[in-house]
Amino acid sequence: MNFFTKHMVKAATLIFIMVPFIGHAGELPGKKQTDLGLYVTAVQAAEMLADPNVLLIDVRTRAEVAFVGLPARVNVNIPVMVLPAFAEYNATKGTYKLEQNTEFASVFQTYAQANGIAKDQAIILMCRSGSRSARAVNILDELGYSNVYSLVDGFEGDKVAEGPDKGERVVNGWKNAGLDWSYKLAEVQVYPEDR
Repeated sequence: MNFFTKHMVKAATLIFIMVPFIGHAGELPGKKQTDLGLYVTAVQAAEMLADPNVLLIDVRTRAEVAFVGLPARVNVNIPVMVLPAFAEYNATKGTYKLEQNTEFASVFQTYAQANGIAKDQAIILMCRSGSRSARAVNILDELGYSNVYSLVDGFEGDKVAEGPDKGERVVNGWKNAGLDWSYKLAEVQVYPEDR
């Protein structure tokens, strides 16, 4: 092995160790990319969460958490988007339109202050499939948090693109990886504004 090859292997190894998401941000759809560029899959997140200092924040709606379940290890649910009482129907997507939770940043800051969360503490944000978590990462980045990861496959995972399961969320994600989850919310996991 020549000098150049030897150092390229070392550099590649270092980059692999430093970047927790196996893949390149360019491989992610634009709506899943963040300004911080920190990404993990559900399986990688579960490994990181062996450290009790790593936070897992579920940014899905209350209804999703209540009816679809959440990882047992979630610290708290702070929705980045909410379903308004009189939501507009989106015929193209076949669902109701979510709206930005205007309280997301302030609720997170209050939670962070009450729980002693440092600006450089590892935080993983999770939604259904990685788009809303990316949006929430950018909000926390604007607040000065520098170590915030988007869980790119989310709780339910991505949709199957083709075949008999087309449109089903059985590709990846927390639930499909067989990781620990429950329908039951502990009081500490509930949206702080609901306590």
